[in-house]
Amino acid sequence: MIMSPPPAAPAVPTPVLAIESSCDDTACAIVASDGTILAEAVLSQSGHVPFGGVVPEIAARAHLAALPALVRHTLDRAGMPPSGLGAIAASTGPGLIGGLIVGAGVAKGLAVALDRPFVAVNHIEAHALTARLPGLVPGGAPFPYLLLLVSGGHCQCIAVEGVGRYRKLGGTIDDAAGEAFDKVAKMLGLGWPGGPAVEALAAEGDPAPYPLPRPLFGRPGCDFSFSGLKTAVAQKLAPFAAGALPRAAAAGIAASFQNAVADIVADRVAHALDMMPQATLLVAAGGVAANTRLRACLTDLAASRGLPFAAPPLRLCTDNAVMVAWAAIETLHERHARGLPPADDLDLLPRPRWPLEQMAERFPTTALPG
Repeated sequence: MIMSPPPAAPAVPTPVLAIESSCDDTACAIVASDGTILAEAVLSQSGHVPFGGVVPEIAARAHLAALPALVRHTLDRAGMPPSGLGAIAASTGPGLIGGLIVGAGVAKGLAVALDRPFVAVNHIEAHALTARLPGLVPGGAPFPYLLLLVSGGHCQCIAVEGVGRYRKLGGTIDDAAGEAFDKVAKMLGLGWPGGPAVEALAAEGDPAPYPLPRPLFGRPGCDFSFSGLKTAVAQKLAPFAAGALPRAAAAGIAASFQNAVADIVADRVAHALDMMPQATLLVAAGGVAANTRLRACLTDLAASRGLPFAAPPLRLCTDNAVMVAWAAIETLHERHARGLPPADDLDLLPRPRWPLEQMAERFPTTALPG
């Protein structure tokens, strides 16, 4: 009797189940090799609200409590048994180390139990590659392109030249833009997170009576600075310290602050485009990329350079597991294209810092034996 050979294993093991736990959002997603999102879920933690910011210990404990059920829920939504997964991935850095340890630990446990490859994903790289998720950008997002990552913890311009190939062109020298929004929101007596609250209040305000500076505006390079702007807001609020802050004044200051941030970011990104004349696309990601004033400024800037502008939908701008799964898929495809075996990152430890420049080390220039 002639036995048929077993079917060949797929070149890239998918679908990928991914976990994101680098800050205060607990997320899980399952994504197919063609970018089809089979299931996704995100839990936003509420325990940080009384503190006006993320408390790392609270975040880690919340991830630990939520992840087992969230993984089961995601599998159920995909209608898939665990054995149907091709690979497991997790954000392994940079971020809050407690949350990274929890998420990566759960993911590695699944990978070992199922005998599947584990892909350690750089959280920043996941943001950088989100625009390449099929269907997000009309016509696709070919390399190279410029990424503006602007969130509560990050503000930087990155030249995205290929999978594993990134150059940081500039970043914040003090606060991130989202951090500045949170601090200004607190000064104005608004809730946390501050970005949506400041934007809503700014819609009511006249910024003209409350002019604010634009730190580093027009300077060479594309570094950012928001600390001085935050101090200038405090100075505008000082005359109201003895009494209640009129809503009209609060709205005017919020509008002036929002305009200043948008102007600063657009100016810095313009300089980044000068540093990257080969860019085919301008991409914005991160929670602050949801700000409508900032998006308008970036859209105008890109149009003035003859470039398309793309920002993922809000749920994919903020921390999510879809981007982690897609980054893992891009990594698996790149390794296969180079004749390398699927990644097996079980020994790679979570890390609070993980420079993008180190991603090239994941792709040796020659294929590994065997």
